[in-house]
Amino acid sequence: MSVVTVQLGQCGNQVGLELFDTLYNDVQACQKKTYATASCERFFYQTEDADLVARAVLIDMEPKVINQNFSKTAKSGKWKFYIQGPRHREAMENILRREAERCDGLRGFLAMMSVAGGTGSGVGTYVTQCLRDVYPKSFIVNHLTWPYGTGEVIVQNYNSVLTLGHLYQLSDGLLVHENDTVHRICSQLLHIKDISIADINMVIAHQLGTILQPVLTADSNGVYSRNPLGELVSALACHPEYKLLSVSTIPQMPSSSIAFTNFRWPALIKHLRQMLISNTKMEEGIDWQVRPLAVSERNRIRTGSSVNTSLANLLILRGKDVFSAETGNFADAALYSSWLSPKDAFNVWKCPVSFNKYEKTATLVSNSQALIEPLDNIVRKAWSMFAARAYIHQYTKFGISEEDFLESFAFVEQILSSYSQLGCNG
Repeated sequence: MSVVTVQLGQCGNQVGLELFDTLYNDVQACQKKTYATASCERFFYQTEDADLVARAVLIDMEPKVINQNFSKTAKSGKWKFYIQGPRHREAMENILRREAERCDGLRGFLAMMSVAGGTGSGVGTYVTQCLRDVYPKSFIVNHLTWPYGTGEVIVQNYNSVLTLGHLYQLSDGLLVHENDTVHRICSQLLHIKDISIADINMVIAHQLGTILQPVLTADSNGVYSRNPLGELVSALACHPEYKLLSVSTIPQMPSSSIAFTNFRWPALIKHLRQMLISNTKMEEGIDWQVRPLAVSERNRIRTGSSVNTSLANLLILRGKDVFSAETGNFADAALYSSWLSPKDAFNVWKCPVSFNKYEKTATLVSNSQALIEPLDNIVRKAWSMFAARAYIHQYTKFGISEEDFLESFAFVEQILSSYSQLGCNG
């Protein structure tokens, strides 16, 4: 059962290249044939010459990054990309359809893009609309790279509001990586001095790989999962107003340190739980003073509260002795909104195969209040520019009216309001 990845713009194509490299290397290092077969069937197909080809469509308004991807995969000799999507809708849909038909069982689309600007946000949203039109019953998950708070593009906050306002109505789930957070991981955990885009993409690809590679779910009966996007959406995005998914992974360290470090499941799970509660994306700087409110306090107004309330959480454990890992602390009702019981709000997936050289890896995908602050910052800055009518003419001349802006503002502010109320519903 397969996933077609749609790589959009410079960001989506660069992250996609790193992701497929990570998946390929993981499979090559694996000694378990069933795992390797399940992964390859999910992300690659094999030509008559036994070449592995990524199940991916590459789309950009200029060929530079796509040509670089082709060149890099050709030189590696390990696997390759096959298809590039041009700018015309009919031709693009034909290419997407052709790639989907190569799948024995299509399980959905993973659209990778930036929300800050360029091809990723604009064309990415348009392509997602095309996918929804052509494949109305398929799962669509958008992986979004969130811009640096200090600014990459002068109109990045406009683009982010417009993109989110439309994607939220099309996608089944929005899996978010914040550039600021990933940059800190590179600096503080991986000890990279001169951080490059490639370093950022490597961290994102590692975290995505821990989510997308085969796992054993609670009802799998020992068979590796066959519907990764559908199972991800079912576990986390159970309500149409709540689709923002954040990711935390531990451990993360320089490759030179991995062989000299021994991790135990209780410590990893304890740290990851506290990272969730205190809304910390790294092991360094965890606030151990933050405690979840008792269920009896659920109805109180949480003004100024630093506790991160969740709608749903998915814990993914990979590696040695994984079936001995005790995860009951994540089923604590105090972590969740009262809308779902903990047994419905919390899911755990396990895999006995180690991932990306780490003996043990724990990843948490959370539908929680974790993204309120970065989203609020984007909306606030965009409103400030809009009030001054800054750069509005750059949009109106291409047919985007002020009413379009206001509709997107209203939609994104409703998202903020919904997430802000997670901890206040009894």
